[in-house]
Amino acid sequence: EKKLMVKIAQIILYNILGWKIHGVFQLPKKCVLIVAPHTHWIDFFLALLIRKAINQEINFIAKKELFIFPLDYILRYLGGIPVERNSKSKTVDFIAQNFHKKKKFILGISPEGTRSKVSEWKTGFYYIALKAKVPIISATLNFEKKNTTLSKPFYVTGDIENDIKKLKKFFNGVRGKVPNYS
Repeated sequence: EKKLMVKIAQIILYNILGWKIHGVFQLPKKCVLIVAPHTHWIDFFLALLIRKAINQEINFIAKKELFIFPLDYILRYLGGIPVERNSKSKTVDFIAQNFHKKKKFILGISPEGTRSKVSEWKTGFYYIALKAKVPIISATLNFEKKNTTLSKPFYVTGDIENDIKKLKKFFNGVRGKVPNYS
């Protein structure tokens, strides 16, 4: 049944939608996966399809306000973890604990933190990777070229300014669904 779902996701993604995936398909057992640019609500569903096509279990965080009946059952089934957005340090600690408790845990997160155009990334993903001592994998959602590229693991150094600069380079020229927000 699982292999069938992977095959169906691949047919939809590759044959029907015409997307391609490049890079590292086998993700580390534990990592923070930053996905950008996040410019449209459709990104979430595309990411779910890509996740299934590469046969990886990837969790995500969402504001706890979304976790109301019956949506909470769907979000949790899909790997959603509710968080309070106003307490940054608690969220970082909470997510880092998930990495320590589990043998396998991959967290997909949008560094922009929103679908709107932003000039700066949120830094929560960085501090989660630093605290959990796990690498960051970058993943593009390039609607212009209809492809996703997955990077090799990047290990943060603690020099956030320099590390973020290096991470952002991976996304140069990538256009989201709403190009003006990319």
